[in-house]
Amino acid sequence: MKLAARIALILGLGVMILLIAHEGAVGIVKLLSKAGWMLLLLLPLHVLPLLLDATGWRAIIMARCRLLPLFLIAVVRQAVNGLLPVANIGGELVGIRLLARTGVDGTWAAASVIVEVLLTLVGQYLFVALGVVFLLQITQAMRLTNELLLGLAASAPVIALLIVLLRHGAIFERLQHIAARFGPNLRESGLSVRGADVDAAIGTLFRAPARLARTIAWQFAGLLAECLETWAALRFLGVSVGFSEALILESLTQAARQFLFIVPAGLGVQEVGLVAVGHVLGIGSDVALALSLAKRMTRIVFGVPALLAWQWTETQEGLKRFRRRQ
Repeated sequence: MKLAARIALILGLGVMILLIAHEGAVGIVKLLSKAGWMLLLLLPLHVLPLLLDATGWRAIIMARCRLLPLFLIAVVRQAVNGLLPVANIGGELVGIRLLARTGVDGTWAAASVIVEVLLTLVGQYLFVALGVVFLLQITQAMRLTNELLLGLAASAPVIALLIVLLRHGAIFERLQHIAARFGPNLRESGLSVRGADVDAAIGTLFRAPARLARTIAWQFAGLLAECLETWAALRFLGVSVGFSEALILESLTQAARQFLFIVPAGLGVQEVGLVAVGHVLGIGSDVALALSLAKRMTRIVFGVPALLAWQWTETQEGLKRFRRRQ
């Protein structure tokens, strides 16, 4: 997996560089320079979807926990997935570890993250469906819309299968021998869980439909909030669009990133998606690439301090374990 993620990183970075070179790096830089300090206003807009996601996550954590620590963990999760070559899954493992350190039982921490990831897929599925509806309404692009609808229809059974497996398949107990490979690391971190216990905790969460519904609702609100960031960034770059166009751009680009999840940070995938969807909406490729870079700069500003703070906490935890052994 690590090798595949690194290869995907190199390929994605190459695609991104080729796109920028083809459209003209100077022109893209001029667009960003024209927006100037206004791009800093994207930072508070980026807080909102993360806060809404953290609120949704809290709804399925079967323990008392404060929103601020969950928000900070959510920032770290996004930073790990978005800035490190971990194929978009490392952040979830880190999230389980950090949540357990706040006092939440390790089994429930793991179950909450696993179920939250699944519910995120459901929320994004609905989000993409809404984007396709808006795309048809605005552009009347029947051929493209039909292709996207076929993609949605093909992915629905996959999501349904994942739900069934998590709900009834005792999947983590069956994969206990694989999880055992990570056993020493988990024990060192203070998080040691049994697959059967995680399966049981997931089953309990599935028997709480009100909690699941609240999580999906908060996550969907977070996805809509991300559209505000896209809408504002385009305005700052001098392109006037409506919220519907921003939603189309955001939803279809996220769909492409989820489909090619192994590419770290969606490098190249995000750029190709924005250029392709932007073309349908009448947005120039240079603007689409400038938008992508603006969104990436926001995530870097958020992500780098989060990664540094996470590494500091890991170092402190390692020192504590070392002292206990002395």
